[in-house]
Amino acid sequence: MFSSELNILGLYGLFVCLTIVAQSSGAMTQLDMGYLLSSRDERRTLEGMAGRLERALNNAVTAMALFAPAVLILAVKEAFTPTSLMLCQAFLVARVLYLPAYVFGLTGFRSLVWLVGFAATIALYLLAL
Repeated sequence: MFSSELNILGLYGLFVCLTIVAQSSGAMTQLDMGYLLSSRDERRTLEGMAGRLERALNNAVTAMALFAPAVLILAVKEAFTPTSLMLCQAFLVARVLYLPAYVFGLTGFRSLVWLVGFAATIALYLLAL
């Protein structure tokens, strides 16, 4: 399952979808259904774990927006290597660990795994150039 860069990209996409489900569930605990079904012109802030889930989701989407082009450039160039696979694996593991680290407030660990994922993304771009 972790055997190719494109599979890892797909797995991360699914992980982001699961994060959306978790974030939506968390939002339902604090916001009424009328607000959730509305156009949400009035901004309401989620607090506690639901707020951290919302911020983690925003971070996950940003990470996807940066990670996906690097993987796709390598795919188009047919430039996958054992190093690119290792970097994609590191990215995925770091991002999966990031979510609970953020939600449960493990700040030092959260920063470390964020850095691993971000560094892996930068390294993938360097390989793609």
